[in-house]
This record gives sequence, structure tokens and C-alpha cells, in this order.
Amino acid sequence: MRDLVADLSLAHQLADAADVISLDRYQSLDLVIETKPDLTPVTDADKAVESKIREILATARPDDLVVGEEFGQPELLGENYYWVIDPIDGTKNFLRGIPTWATLIGLCAPDGEVVMGVVSAPSLFRRWFAAKGHGAFISENSGIPRSIKVSGVAKLNDASLSYSDLVGWGSRKDSMIALQENVWRTRGLGDFWSHMLVAEGAVDIAVEPVLALWDMAALDIIVREAGGAFTNLAGEPGPHGGNGVSSNRLLHSQFLQALNL
Repeated sequence: MRDLVADLSLAHQLADAADVISLDRYQSLDLVIETKPDLTPVTDADKAVESKIREILATARPDDLVVGEEFGQPELLGENYYWVIDPIDGTKNFLRGIPTWATLIGLCAPDGEVVMGVVSAPSLFRRWFAAKGHGAFISENSGIPRSIKVSGVAKLNDASLSYSDLVGWGSRKDSMIALQENVWRTRGLGDFWSHMLVAEGAVDIAVEPVLALWDMAALDIIVREAGGAFTNLAGEPGPHGGNGVSSNRLLHSQFLQALNL
């Protein structure tokens, strides 16, 4: 049996190490910015954070695999647990001096289920975390963690919806725009924060049309342990479907039906 409490403790250590590096480079005048082949930006901080996490895991969990945004992934054969790392989620925010960015650390079982996750947003003074069967929590200003739960909103027209922008929606764009006129409130908070606010019960639905595994793994377990649901836009559970929607569970099928009209 995997000791998820020990894994969560290790993930906090990884997040602590990541926070030291990322905060030191945040708003730095000599920040190095490159453009990746997919035309998205990457900074020296992204690379340094992922390198440090990989270095620690190589010693602490030598039998586990690591999937990371900046340095790729090994072949996953369904035999090993694997860590999923987004060193800085919200790199565009990070390099512009917007504090909405975080290090995402998830742990997947060999079958792909996310069983533990940490989201550390040091410039927001917040850290969210969860392990399967242990609930979801937030620590603010390095304070004592408190349990978090999703909202009880049950009607779509009473819901608060968060997303990043209208890029990447394709054939669903018109439905997405129509939804914004039919829910109670929309906000373009985006990235990890939208989903963590779902876990806290402050937002009812968060959605993004194009995401990678490392964008979603840690978010998935935290939302689910808070009582919510996390699927792709086709309604398939988990973070492996190329896009993601989290909700308080009560609104999930209503939202997906309206989005996929």
C-alpha cells in the first residue's frame, strides 16, 4: 500500500523548495525568457524549479517516474507511480509581474488516477493540497491548514463561472458565450486559481478548452477531495483528456450539456 501521507509530506517539501526559487526570480530584472516550439513562453525559473523537484525526487522516490512540462516524460507502462509537475503554472502572469501563478505537484497511481496533489502559490500566500481519502485543505500565509469544500449551488443561472479567455474554444465558442449570459456571474481568473476557487466553494464552475496533464493533475485531486467533480469537456473523469472542467458536482452535467450544444 502506498503511504499517501508520506507522499504529501514530501510534496510539501518539494513545494517549499520550488517557492524559494520562484519567488527569488519573480519580478527579477534579469529573468531569462525563451519561446518554446509551441510558441508559449518559458523562463529560467520554470526550468530551475522543475530541475530542483526532479533532483529531490531522484533521491526520495527513485522508483517513481516524473512527468514535467519543461523536461518531458518517460514512457508510462502502467507499472510505476509517477509525479506530474508544472513548475510554474501561469508563466505569462509570472513574467508580467501578475501574482496569479503556482507550482503544481501531482502524484498518479500506475492506472493514471491522481492520488495526491499540492498547488503552491507563494505570491498569493496560499497553498492548497489533498490526498485520496484525506480531504482537501488550504493554508494561508503559512498558517494552520483548514478544510475546504465546494459550494451547494444547484442551478446554472445561480452559478459563478471562471475561465481564462475565449481562445481555443473552436465549435464550442458560441455556446461558451451564451453560457456567460445565462449564469449569475463570470470572471476570467484562469489557470489553477479558477479551479482552486471551485474547491473552496467561492466559484462553482471552472473550465479551460486546452490543457495538458501537468496543468490539471494536482487540481483534479484537490477538487474531488473537496467534494467536486473534475472531467474533460466530454465528461470523462480525470486530467488526461486534453481540457478540463471542475465544478461543485451539482452543476457538472448541466454545464457540460449547455457547453456541448
